[in-house]
Amino acid sequence: MSLTLGQAPFGAERGSFDFPVPNHVHYWEPWPRRMRAVLAGQTVLDSRRGIAFHESGKLPVHWYPLEDLSEDFLVPEKPDNDGAKRWSISVGKVLAPGAVTAATSYQSDAGGSALDGFVTVDFAAMDCWFEEDEPVYAHVRDSYHRVDVRESSRSVVVRQGEMIIAESTRPKLLFETGLPVCYYLPFADVRLGLFERSDTVSECPYKGDGQHWHLDTDGVRITDAAWSLPHPLPEALGAGEHICFYPDKVHIEVDGERVTT
Repeated sequence: MSLTLGQAPFGAERGSFDFPVPNHVHYWEPWPRRMRAVLAGQTVLDSRRGIAFHESGKLPVHWYPLEDLSEDFLVPEKPDNDGAKRWSISVGKVLAPGAVTAATSYQSDAGGSALDGFVTVDFAAMDCWFEEDEPVYAHVRDSYHRVDVRESSRSVVVRQGEMIIAESTRPKLLFETGLPVCYYLPFADVRLGLFERSDTVSECPYKGDGQHWHLDTDGVRITDAAWSLPHPLPEALGAGEHICFYPDKVHIEVDGERVTT
């Protein structure tokens, strides 16, 4: 994902440049999109002045001017061992302990003066987030992350042991920045009677909720062997009504070659 993970330009599995690239990089840029964080029905952050900070091996972190948080809800905390200043957010009877963290000297050095006076807000500690007027799921989106769904005629066969559980020559291939290709097969090409809906639902800010499925064959259950996108976001609409399998849980062949990642 992003600039700094997986196969991305500054990830561990990146491609090739025609100039030397350090193993560890920092990159930051303005994030002019309006971001709002809501807790207990109150908007505790409202900013159009964010900074997206990228670092090798990590998801980008978004920083905002401290003054873009409502002072009415901030409760100062004692600094931890790392020396970072922190605040809790208190709205009525709802408390998000240590949800706001100021940039440390290391981060400020890495980002020059750009992060001075900036803080980051724990995404999971908030009830909901909005980018402009659209809700954001799982984590803040990365402007360098892309999802493309393409129709394909590749032959895809999925097996569990000797049993074929899915077979298709009309998959949808989902290409996502920094990640291996995912092969989504139409429900009609899958033996759905072998699957049971799981309670596991993952969140993705680019594709939407991932409804997982257990696989039962000959009395053997493989937990969360596959997933589908019941309510895909616009980038992943083409993969709706399709199912995708984990290659480390079942045997997947594409045009006769085993998929291992």
